[in-house]
Amino acid sequence: MKKEREVPIINNYKVFGVKEGKNDMAEKVLYEDHALHVKMFGGFDMTYLGKSLLGKKSGESQFVYMMQILLHSKEKGISKEVLEEILFGDRDIENVHHAMQSVVYNAKKKLEKMGLPKTNYIRLEKGNFYWTDEIPIVEDAAVFDELFAKAEAEEDQDEKLNLYIDACHQYGGEFLAVQTGILWVATEARRYKNQFTICVERAAEILRKRQDYFQMESLGKYATAIAPFSDWECITMEALVGLGRYDEASNLYSRTADIYFEERGLKPSKRLLEMLNNLGEQVEHHYEVLDNIQSSLDEDRESVKGGYLCSFPVFQGIYRMVYRMMERGGQSVYLMLCTIVDSKGNPMRDGEKLDELSGRLGDAICHSIRHGDAVNRYGKGQYLVLLVNITRENCEIVSKRINSNFLTGRQRTGVQYTVNSVVYEPF
Repeated sequence: MKKEREVPIINNYKVFGVKEGKNDMAEKVLYEDHALHVKMFGGFDMTYLGKSLLGKKSGESQFVYMMQILLHSKEKGISKEVLEEILFGDRDIENVHHAMQSVVYNAKKKLEKMGLPKTNYIRLEKGNFYWTDEIPIVEDAAVFDELFAKAEAEEDQDEKLNLYIDACHQYGGEFLAVQTGILWVATEARRYKNQFTICVERAAEILRKRQDYFQMESLGKYATAIAPFSDWECITMEALVGLGRYDEASNLYSRTADIYFEERGLKPSKRLLEMLNNLGEQVEHHYEVLDNIQSSLDEDRESVKGGYLCSFPVFQGIYRMVYRMMERGGQSVYLMLCTIVDSKGNPMRDGEKLDELSGRLGDAICHSIRHGDAVNRYGKGQYLVLLVNITRENCEIVSKRINSNFLTGRQRTGVQYTVNSVVYEPF
């Protein structure tokens, strides 16, 4: 049985700088060992002979900007004008060409001090800057490009799958994540993310047809870790259901909704919500008698205090059920939105203080409403409350009760309340 690899070992690097027509394996190994290894995914780094050349100094600087585009451009090179625009932009510099010469000169000196073999690292030919042929480059983004192209062209399904999986693992995060405000970086980052998406989806499709849920689970977890908030939890959940691990699938359902809505203040996409609900319907339970089923549905009596705090999918289900019951019940239902605001009445959007206040507000709401009412932490600093069989006047009483439980002596923040009546309209 083939052992699954978390991080693939790529043996067929496309090494820029190796001369065509040289087939001597020893020479190839020598080139690879003495190559400048360049990391673009998830952050920038340059490694030579196993040592990082940048260390902790990989932040924003003219040297870093130049090396990033120069090493990424490889044999294509980068025009003098484009490089000057990247390095100096709209800065008022009297002699841009002279400034460019200074940057290149200083970069060469810095590269030599870093321990690279002494050579003309950066050359200018016909108006374009190029990285030297003397020091080959092994770039993670170039390896990813090659694996992706091979996977797209491959007809054998086994090899196609292996290439897609290897490409997925080669993608270690967003391309130059710190510099996404730069146009060329943003363009490349978008291209690589799209390719990563294709790799994941097509690998998942092959695994789905083969019912290889073990590898599908690993793929989903890796994709989620590398590209959070991209709906990859769907793949993991589908795999768990396929493996019959229904409890884990249900837990992932709830955990994902909580992460999207509570931790980041983001709404899951329509696709993710539909997938979560569809997969939830696929969960099969063991044959049981009604008493046992009811027992599993019962809530711990110790937790039946105050409002019912639940994830958004659950809250959504309760809302829709209550809405349907209004047809015959005739009860009055109100939806309340509670938003934490600053001293000026503006919604608070981020910060450690907001996290602390949001937690306190949730406790205050749950202790201020009936245990038959539902509450959901909708986002950072916001809660939804579903109030059943209540008047609008009593909604104001509820808000005052929440304030009483939430506000402290000199607290400058407050809560903004928005209340809508839920009106039943026959289908």
